Amino acid sequence: MSLSRTELQDSGAREGAGILESRLTGLSREEFARNVWARTASLTRGASDFSDVFSPSAVDELVSRRGLRTPFLRVAKDGATLPSSSFTAPAGVGATVADQLDDTALWRAFADGATLVLQALHRTWEPVADLVSGLSTELGHPVQANAYVTPPQNRGFDAHYDVHDVFVLQIEGAKRWVIHEPVLPDPLRDQPWTDHRAAVADRAAHGTPHLDTMLRPGDVLYLPRGWLHSAQAQGEVSIHLTLGVHAWTRYALAEQLTRAALAALGDDPSMRRSLPLTGPNEPGGSNGTDAVLDLVRERLLAAVAEADPAPPFHRARRSQARPAPLGPVAQLAALSGLATTSPVRLRKALEPRLEGTRLFTRVGYLDFLAPDLGPVARLLDGRVRTAGDLGLALAGRLLRAGVLVPADR
Repeated sequence: MSLSRTELQDSGAREGAGILESRLTGLSREEFARNVWARTASLTRGASDFSDVFSPSAVDELVSRRGLRTPFLRVAKDGATLPSSSFTAPAGVGATVADQLDDTALWRAFADGATLVLQALHRTWEPVADLVSGLSTELGHPVQANAYVTPPQNRGFDAHYDVHDVFVLQIEGAKRWVIHEPVLPDPLRDQPWTDHRAAVADRAAHGTPHLDTMLRPGDVLYLPRGWLHSAQAQGEVSIHLTLGVHAWTRYALAEQLTRAALAALGDDPSMRRSLPLTGPNEPGGSNGTDAVLDLVRERLLAAVAEADPAPPFHRARRSQARPAPLGPVAQLAALSGLATTSPVRLRKALEPRLEGTRLFTRVGYLDFLAPDLGPVARLLDGRVRTAGDLGLALAGRLLRAGVLVPADR
C-alpha cells in the first residue's frame, strides 16, 4: 500500500484529521484499523515534512548539550551493541555522574561507522513527545520513540523482528529497507527474535522480500510486530525515528482476566484451604487430590466467568506511560494566584477513569464527595474551564494533586 504526497495533502486537509491521517499514513483511523493495523507492512511516500519534529541539529544538541545519561543512548556497529563504558564518562565539577554521554567518544565511534540510537525521545525532546502523546491517544495503545543515526553505507543491526508495531519516519538521508514476512506472527513481549534466530537468519537470507525499498525524508513505513526487517544507510548520514506501538493483545487481556479471577478466589475460604497430605508411595489421586483438582478447576472457571478485568486492565494501561509534563514553578504560581476566572484544564495523558466516587489517574487516585462528582466528570472531556466553574476549593485541590493544570483560553 502506497500513497502520494498530493493524496496525503488532500486527506490531511479533511476537517478533524488525526495524526495517522495527516502525518503518517493518509488513512483515517477507521481505514487504518480496517486495512492495515496488525495485518501488513505499509509504505507511505512523502507522508509529511518532519523537520518540526526532529532534525540533525536535534541530534547534535541531545548528544553534546543535554547531559544525557545511559540508557538514553545505545551505540551499535555491525549488528552488535557496544558497551556503554566505551562512550560515557564523568562530566566534570558539579556533574561527576559517571555515565553521562561523552561527545568526543561518540564522535569517534560514529566516524568509525557506528549507529547512534537515541532512546525514549518522548522523554527528552518535546516535539517528539507531543507527537507520541497524540498518537498514543489516537491508537489507544502505548507509544515510545527512538531515533537511529547511521553514518553512510553502514547498518546498525542484523535482520530481526520487534515485539511491538513500528512506524518508521525517515528524517534525513536515505536508507534501504528489506522487509520479510514473519517467522512467528504476532509475537508476545516475551517471545523475542533471538528465540528464533536461526529461522530469522534463514528467512532473511533465502526468502523473497515482501518489500525492498529506499526510504527518503518524509516517507513513513509501518511494520506490524513480528515482521522481519534490516536497514542500511546509503551515501549520506541517515536519521529516522521509530515510533514503537506496544499493542495491548488478547493475551494481555486474558492475563488481567485471570488476575481478577485469582483475586476473587483469594476471598473464598474454601480455596485457601491446604491440600491433603500425600504419602511417599501414594498415587496423587488415592486420597482425594483428583477430586480437589476438579473442584479448583470448577471454581476457577466460574471465577473467570464472573470476573471484571476492567480495573486491573486500566491500572496496567495507566502504568505503561507517563502523563504530560508538569512544571512545578508554573503549577505553584497557578495555585497561588487561583481566582474564579483562572483558566484550567485536565492534565493531558492522565488516562483518567471515574469509578463511583473515585478518580483514577496516572498520578494516583482521588476520592470525592457527591457534590464534586458532576464538575469532575465534566473535566474529563479535556476542555478548558475556569476555576469558578469547578469551585475554587475543588480546583485548588486538583491543582495541588497535579491533575489540573493552568490553561490558556
